[in-house]
Amino acid sequence: MKYLTIIALLASTSVFAKANLADKVIYGQDDRLDIFESSDNLMKELSLSTAAQILNNNLVNEKNGVYTVKSETLAQSGMCKTERFANQMAAANCSGFLIAPDKLVTAGHCVNADSDCNGHSWVFDFANKESEKSNFTFTKDQVFRCTKIIERKKESGNGADYAVLQLERAVPGRAPLKFRTEGKVADDAVLTVIGHPTGLPTKITAAADMRNNNNPVYFTTNADTYGGNSGSAVFDSRTGIVEGILVRGDQDYTRESGCMVSVNRPQDGGRGEDVTRITIINALKH
Repeated sequence: MKYLTIIALLASTSVFAKANLADKVIYGQDDRLDIFESSDNLMKELSLSTAAQILNNNLVNEKNGVYTVKSETLAQSGMCKTERFANQMAAANCSGFLIAPDKLVTAGHCVNADSDCNGHSWVFDFANKESEKSNFTFTKDQVFRCTKIIERKKESGNGADYAVLQLERAVPGRAPLKFRTEGKVADDAVLTVIGHPTGLPTKITAAADMRNNNNPVYFTTNADTYGGNSGSAVFDSRTGIVEGILVRGDQDYTRESGCMVSVNRPQDGGRGEDVTRITIINALKH
């Protein structure tokens, strides 16, 4: 996993300092879509339960309980202007998703200690739902803090990487996602990832294939994901069931002509993207 060079190049933006702890990449065609670009109504509905982890310093509490986000765009952060979504705001450190009205799952490396709960908010609807936006505002019903880490693992030995967070209150008007509780994802599964690649507004990334389904702790796909997707829900595209949590993968970017561009691999090339199986989380077992 090659991320140290990218962190050094982008260290001036706090989003990237955490987002690139687990790099990702484009395999074949870039399958990332804004919400308004997707025709998959099931995944659009499920995206409502996706949240962005945003530094409190980048979330301004205005009058009357309205929050605004401040962040650089990808282009302002050093990406080439020819990059997809280069003009979009990149505000999220990581991604997460609801598994109960007041509980959220993310990657373990996204919340190393309770201080990460105190220093960040989890924001729903950081997404381009009807058109591409340059400014985002949120109400208190879209912005939440976590109060404690219920369970967390980040193990280099077996590759386990996940966290379950207690939110300060129940999230209204959003259905917790359904997730696998036993067995494992099918070998021929088609997978969809919903989250915040490189901190961008929510992207639905579909048409990912299973690469390797043998490891008992995680499986590997060729999803087009990036740092910032860490903590994203990985769904069986057919059923909408969460199979796991996107946690790490191949190199995101490389430098060309003084700016950064996405690394592209063949559809069956590269190392693949690792997904922690949701079934290994003790706190979710009945």
